[in-house]
Amino acid sequence: MRKYGEGQDRKLIQVVCNKCGRALKLENGYLKEYCFSADTVFGYFSHKDGSSQHFDLCEECYDEVTAQFALVPDETEETELL
Repeated sequence: MRKYGEGQDRKLIQVVCNKCGRALKLENGYLKEYCFSADTVFGYFSHKDGSSQHFDLCEECYDEVTAQFALVPDETEETELL
């Protein structure tokens, strides 16, 4: 879950893991640790037609969630990090 400041700059002021509730490290509006961020819009054939959702997970919770998958996520090594 993300919170932004008021006014024109709308600086990021807080990121909280939706699973464990821990506040992630933030400095001057920039995350200082990994955060998995998901956005989805539900379309036709969903019980949530027309709604959208956003959530954030800290790295530990991301690992816990993906460990429960029936199929392991594909993984490749990146040579350039953003």
